[in-house]
Amino acid sequence: MRRAWLTKLLGAISIAGILILIALPLLSLLLRTPLPTLITALRQPLVAQAIQLSLITSLCTTVAIVVLGLPLAYLLAMHDFPGKRLVEAIVDLPMVLPPTVAGVGLLLAFGRTGLLGSVLRPLGIAIPFTTFAVVLAQTFVAAPFFITAAAAGLREVERRYLDAAATLRGTPAYTFWRVMLPLSARSLVAGAAMSWARALGEFGATITFAGNLQGRTQTMPLAVYIALQTDLDAAVALSVILLIVSLTILIALRSTPFGLNTRTRALRRSS
Repeated sequence: MRRAWLTKLLGAISIAGILILIALPLLSLLLRTPLPTLITALRQPLVAQAIQLSLITSLCTTVAIVVLGLPLAYLLAMHDFPGKRLVEAIVDLPMVLPPTVAGVGLLLAFGRTGLLGSVLRPLGIAIPFTTFAVVLAQTFVAAPFFITAAAAGLREVERRYLDAAATLRGTPAYTFWRVMLPLSARSLVAGAAMSWARALGEFGATITFAGNLQGRTQTMPLAVYIALQTDLDAAVALSVILLIVSLTILIALRSTPFGLNTRTRALRRSS
């Protein structure tokens, strides 16, 4: 009885401690910014430009990740080949790599004297410290979230559905588009949403590779960093916006009914 009571007490203390550690800073942000203050801060040019740039670059990043990452996710999910584990490790590496290290790597690859930058420089193409550099930095750090989720979703598609499509003389392309994608749609959408949220909150690689130029490379996380030195209300307003967006995405991913009936629709299409 004592051991059970002690276990419950320690468990309650642990849960309360973690919740307080996570929830208290978030609650402080929300309480620090009344709605009128938030609206006023949103009207400032610094905040408006940062929000606009963040939305544009993060959406472009998400589209690029889905287009480029889906074929790789399919390859990792459906085929075994020499070096597959190495490819999976390379794909996952940006999730554990410090963002500033990612930024330095991007500079050494695409900078004026970098591996690819030195080839592009004679053509008059300069990537660092441009809006395109922001998209590249966000893609680097956010791509693993989509590829990992997409590969897991494609891998979970039951083989019997693919065999049924093959029995009905469905081509590999038809089976992929009309059976596999609908059955794994929930994982694909979740991965794309997580990639978008990660791109929206990217800081280290962006400031290292793209700089912090207002209206050009200054995204919301960078604007928060700058505003902390001059305008606390603007910094808090941007932080609250990022918090609300991230929280909305997480709640939507856990509560949306999307994908619950995709299996039925896919089977109907395959027949």
